[in-house]
Amino acid sequence: MTGIDYRMRRLFDERSERCLDIAVDHGFFGEGRFLVGIEDLPSAMRRLMSSAPDAIQLSPGSARLLQSTGGRMRPALVLRTDVANVYGQVLPDRMFSRMIPEPALTGVRLDAVCIVVNLFDLPGRPEIREACVANVLAARADCDRYGMPLMVEPLVMREVDAGGYGVNGDVERIVPLVRQAAELGADIIKADPTDDVDDYHRVVEAAGGVPVLVRGGGRVSDQELFERTAAVLAQGARGIVYGRNIIQHPHPDRMTHALMSMLHDDATVADALAIVGGGAGG
Repeated sequence: MTGIDYRMRRLFDERSERCLDIAVDHGFFGEGRFLVGIEDLPSAMRRLMSSAPDAIQLSPGSARLLQSTGGRMRPALVLRTDVANVYGQVLPDRMFSRMIPEPALTGVRLDAVCIVVNLFDLPGRPEIREACVANVLAARADCDRYGMPLMVEPLVMREVDAGGYGVNGDVERIVPLVRQAAELGADIIKADPTDDVDDYHRVVEAAGGVPVLVRGGGRVSDQELFERTAAVLAQGARGIVYGRNIIQHPHPDRMTHALMSMLHDDATVADALAIVGGGAGG
C-alpha cells in the first residue's frame, strides 16, 4: 500500500466503504449567497463536528477550525485547493480558475485525507476547461510526490435565464467529463447527479473503478434529498458530498445523522425522515 491508500482508508468507512463529506468551502469562491448558514463559520463548524460526519471539506484558510479542535476521532479534512469566479449570477468579464501553490504539500501540512480540484465544462469558455486541465495535471504530479489522494470535481454547467450558470444534469455531457477526470488521474471523483437518477450507473461505469461521490447542489426538500441519496447509492455511488442541504438545514446535526445512517447502516428514506423529524420539508 502507498501513502495515497493510507489516506483513502481514513476517508471511507471501514464497514460500508462509503463516506459523507460535508462541503463547507463555499466562502472560497467569493459569493455572498453561498454563505447562508455559515456566516459564523466557527459556530457552524462546532455544530457539524459534533454530528461526526466522515469528512468536512474546507479551504486552506479555514482548515484550522477543524484540525485545531477535537481529538483523534474528529472528521477527516478534505481540502479545497482551487478557486474560480464562475458562480455569480452576473458573470465577470474575465473568468479564471486558479490553484493554490503546492496543493498536495499544503494538504500534507494540514493533515488532509485528500485535496479537491475542479474540472469545469462551461458553455463558450474553453479557456476555463484548459485552465482546469492544467490544474488537475499539476495537482496530480504534486499528489504523487507527497502521497496525497486527488479528488477531481467534473462540473458540466449550462446557461440559465436568471443569469450565470447552473448545473447540467445531462448524462451524455456528464459521462465524458467524468471519464476525462479518471483519465487525468483522479483517485476520487465528485460528480453531479444525473437528471434521470436511473442513469447514474453510467457515471459510475465511466469512472472505471475510481470511487464516485455525488454532489448535493442547491437546497431541496428532505424527502427529495433522501430519495436521491438512496437512488445514487443503489446505482453504485460510494458516497455523497453535500453542503447547503446540510448547513442550511434547520437541524444540521439531525440531517447529518440521517445521511450517515443511510450510508453506513442502510437506513431507508422513511428511517431518515424519522431521524430529521418526520417531515418532508427543508
